[in-house]
Amino acid sequence: MKITWLGQAGLLFDNGKARVMIDPYLSDSVEKVNPMNRRCVPVKKELFDIRPDVMIFTHDHLDHYDPETASRFLSRKDKNITVLCPTSVWQKARTHGGGHNYVEFNRYTEWTEAGLRFRAVMAVHSDPFAIGVIIEELDAGRTYYITGDTLYDSRIFAALPACIDMVFLPINGVGNNMNVVDAARFFHASGAKKVMPYHVGMFDTLSPEDFQEKNRVIANIYEEIEV
Repeated sequence: MKITWLGQAGLLFDNGKARVMIDPYLSDSVEKVNPMNRRCVPVKKELFDIRPDVMIFTHDHLDHYDPETASRFLSRKDKNITVLCPTSVWQKARTHGGGHNYVEFNRYTEWTEAGLRFRAVMAVHSDPFAIGVIIEELDAGRTYYITGDTLYDSRIFAALPACIDMVFLPINGVGNNMNVVDAARFFHASGAKKVMPYHVGMFDTLSPEDFQEKNRVIANIYEEIEV
């Protein structure tokens, strides 16, 4: 599996059969609403040349479901995309049209495509429909857990698989997200083998390096990571 960090909470997974794009934020939409939140990392325009097979939006916040970014992919008619998103986003995302398959992807829902199985799990955030996502790579037997934006909540762990190869989690500590201390606790409670901290460096001066746990994977924006 090739995995690229797109900045903030954006990720691109590529298993050779399908490209999965999660929470891409590739615009200045947030700054337009709040001028204090100016993006610190320029948009890599080449990313708009990607034709994702699956797009996942974890919740209805502009740095996760950004209509301006989403429309750059969903307005095309040269490829049908499976769009997985909870009700709060689904009601908006499907207005992009384009003949795509808009799936209402709430907690406990599963979807299988191109050798991958996706499962929505609980997240605790200011959007009550917010989800995390489990991605199972069926042929390779690997499992990835993208928490989405969430606080530490012990109820989350009951629905997680026994074996998680890597967890991706926020560490910025504002906007109803975990700080580095609780993110470390979350990593250990999840039982994951490795952890990639993210949701930093877009609107703040924080860095993944601020997360000091063993078995961390430090990513650079727009670069593939080692799994």
